[in-house]
Amino acid sequence: MINHEVRTHKSAEDFPIEEHLAHKIAKVAADKVEVPADTKDMIINRIIDNASVAVASVVRRPVTSARVIAQAHPVSEGGATIFGVDGNYSAEWAALANGTAVRELDFHDTFLAAEYSHPGDNIPPLLAVAQHKGLDGKALIRGIATGYEIQVNLVKGICLHEHKIDHVAHLGPSVAAGIGTMLDLDVDTIYQAIGQALHTTTATRQSRKGLISSWKAYAPAFAGKMAIEATDRAMRGEGAPAPIWEGEDGFIAWMLHSPERTYTVPLPADGEEKRAILDTYTKEHSAEYQSQAPIDLARRMKDTLAEKGLDTKDVESIVLHTSHHTHYVIGTGANDPQKMDPNASRETLDHSIMYIFAVALEDGTWHHVDSYAPERANRPETIELWHKISTVEDPEWTRRYHSHDPNEKAFGAKAVITFKDGTVVEDEMAVADAHPLGARPFAREQYINKFRTLAEGLVSKEEQDRFLAAAENLENLTDLRELNIVLDDDAIAAAPETPKGVF
Repeated sequence: MINHEVRTHKSAEDFPIEEHLAHKIAKVAADKVEVPADTKDMIINRIIDNASVAVASVVRRPVTSARVIAQAHPVSEGGATIFGVDGNYSAEWAALANGTAVRELDFHDTFLAAEYSHPGDNIPPLLAVAQHKGLDGKALIRGIATGYEIQVNLVKGICLHEHKIDHVAHLGPSVAAGIGTMLDLDVDTIYQAIGQALHTTTATRQSRKGLISSWKAYAPAFAGKMAIEATDRAMRGEGAPAPIWEGEDGFIAWMLHSPERTYTVPLPADGEEKRAILDTYTKEHSAEYQSQAPIDLARRMKDTLAEKGLDTKDVESIVLHTSHHTHYVIGTGANDPQKMDPNASRETLDHSIMYIFAVALEDGTWHHVDSYAPERANRPETIELWHKISTVEDPEWTRRYHSHDPNEKAFGAKAVITFKDGTVVEDEMAVADAHPLGARPFAREQYINKFRTLAEGLVSKEEQDRFLAAAENLENLTDLRELNIVLDDDAIAAAPETPKGVF
């Protein structure tokens, strides 16, 4: 890997295009290096993972709205598929629908470093373009490897949330780069596409603050759609603002820290294999990633309390000692009263570690629907326990969160439960059970089980088998429409009616 220093340059400076970050990313995308076997294997896992969570969300209202919008854009030639239904649709709209389905339940893969990300968000727009262009599985593998590589390395090098910029600002460029790889575009075209994609996908983090709405699911899907459109324009010879990151009025100078800040972004050298997907990790539970280890911790502590004859109704307080991110984004450090409100949206409860820990401690389990149900959130005993939970930042957890050593990097917490009689029970967990270093790391078997569990009652056994066979045969697949999944008629009929919109 080569570490590239990225900073603002005045317009009058001599700053050749070859030094622009967008150009360096474009060179990585255009590199025809072979994809290593373990990267290919993980790409298949993540295609299965995305399909799992997309199927489980297809009949939810936000996803239904996105699907209906996309179905208003059918095409007679080429086109892409939409999760849950038959037909061919405009690639950028199919990417929006599928990206929303993948993101809706907050249940797919994650990578956390200087910034946050869900790199599986690269897959829906890349698959849509690959289907539309009639590409094969080998081309899709190459594109996904690039998408993950660029997003993960941008996340390692450039913090967005510090300046309240949403993490999808790293997704637009990574998708554009991945499309460039798939279509074998030249470096200059990819460079222009990356610049346009960043320029059109920068938004604030308000989508993840306060009362969180369904836009949280749409935001990455919209970024993917914008990247497709940016690449289409670049292929027609249309340019982008440049230098997009380093310009005097560019992204670093005015969206991020200031013209004085220098960022360090690692990128593969020429001919270096793309392996960044192996640094990422998926979710066993449908909740924000910083909740994964605390959910598993709560499940373990429930057993501990039972062994000690202790009851949660006798709890005086619970304090979660955790990282800066967990405390300030999903903990009490956020100062969001909505995170303590039983009538808050599902998206808000998903970003409340206080709610999540209370329910997991009471139930000893977590379910993508039942754990968020209004009747579950409104149980009086749950509300009472929930409101006794607080978070504090512990510098050691923050240090481990940002560690570059994968063996000590952690996203967990220490829980201190104090009972009314003075009894104190403590336990901690650094990584979730499903994490590569966890108690039960996810491998192909677990990805397939997750898919079958979430597809149960929605997708026929025959359709499940057909999809899994196609996914596992990805490298030899010539028709990428085989990666779509059609729901049973009764299942898709359960989707809610949506009001008429523009389309």
